[in-house]
Amino acid sequence: MPSSAPVKKVPMRMCTGCKVHKPKKELIRVVKAPDGEISIDFHGKKSGRGAYVCNDISCLEKAIKTRQLERAFSCAIPAEIVEKLREELKKGE
Repeated sequence: MPSSAPVKKVPMRMCTGCKVHKPKKELIRVVKAPDGEISIDFHGKKSGRGAYVCNDISCLEKAIKTRQLERAFSCAIPAEIVEKLREELKKGE
């Protein structure tokens, strides 16, 4: 009888920009820390509320334009934070 190894379930998350479900490791996590700071978490280890975007500046722009990140974090996102997110995403590519 062949041994069937358990199939590991791949965690899926939805991009807040393009609304496509992808494996968690393919997406970048934008996190709102308990102190209210919003940043990009490339490794998925920071504590706080997370929202995911594709590793694509256009998805980040769409998430900002449609206010999906504001909805995910239940707060307005200041313009300087948006600029910082854009710069970090460009660096991370």
